[in-house]
Amino acid sequence: MECRKNFDTFLKNTVNLSQAKLTLLDVRVEAIYQALKADPELGPLIRGKKPQGSWAQRTIINPVGDSEFDADFMLHLTENTDWADSPKTYIDKVYAALHRHSIYGAMPHTRKCRCMQLSYANSMHVDIVPYLQLADGREVIVNRDANTWEQTNPAGFTAWMQKKDGIANNNLRKVIRLMKYLRNHRGSFTGTRSIILTTLLGERVEEIKPLTDPGCYSDVPTTLLTIVEDLDRWLQARPYKPSIADPSGSGVTFDHRWDQVTYSYFRARIHTHAREIREAYDEPDYDRSVRLWRKLFGDAFPDQPRATASLTPTAAKFATPLLITTTSRTGRAG
Repeated sequence: MECRKNFDTFLKNTVNLSQAKLTLLDVRVEAIYQALKADPELGPLIRGKKPQGSWAQRTIINPVGDSEFDADFMLHLTENTDWADSPKTYIDKVYAALHRHSIYGAMPHTRKCRCMQLSYANSMHVDIVPYLQLADGREVIVNRDANTWEQTNPAGFTAWMQKKDGIANNNLRKVIRLMKYLRNHRGSFTGTRSIILTTLLGERVEEIKPLTDPGCYSDVPTTLLTIVEDLDRWLQARPYKPSIADPSGSGVTFDHRWDQVTYSYFRARIHTHAREIREAYDEPDYDRSVRLWRKLFGDAFPDQPRATASLTPTAAKFATPLLITTTSRTGRAG
């Protein structure tokens, strides 16, 4: 059984990052940005900012328990020809600007391979990713470990995501959040990075699919079933780790972000989940279907009041709604 309303409630109350946290993220990123712009050395190089990763693609989810959630934003910088032979200088300069700031200098902050990370106590951390458009036209970020540029195409990735989500009737992003929930909160396919998961799920969405399988992207549970079964078939035909190209067209791959062991584990887990999703979806009895969805997603997957119109008059008279109370809070509905 699809249990569509259950999925709506589950996404809104459990999976999605709450609107309050999204608002807090906006406020904090803007404050960081203004502090960097005010820095006398770095500020003149700053041209703008924009969200990146799951925040930009609206696939960010609630963290596990009291864990931090994280978000990235790209700091658009002007190319400095004096640093042409040392791309990591851009990360070092962002680090130095935060380090000498009266507030952020006292907060935990560190340099990572591709970003500067700033941590807030018990709530979140923000990754600041230097981003440039070089004189030769390339859009790049920095690999500090290798001291090299990495090509990127954030606008291309966003356009790809919007196209795929549109084909899936705006259900792809919700399916990605559900699969990230399985990974983060249910301990499944640990080690598979979000960018790979997002790419593999998105690439399974095809314009031709509804022509041969009408309604395959009609709602969240049906889209979940369609995409995960298609992904499972694709993975089972590939016992060895395939090359995963950046769908934005940047020309790079994500192959360095996992290995054969991680891939094999992911492949096996998706095979199991495809079977579990099919069992829950095809189960005609509502109560048994909810139990199967809970076996997959955990006890946070909600029950809903029965639709009394489907019961006989006598049964409807004595029916007791099987409502499981869920946390009431404002959350993103989609």
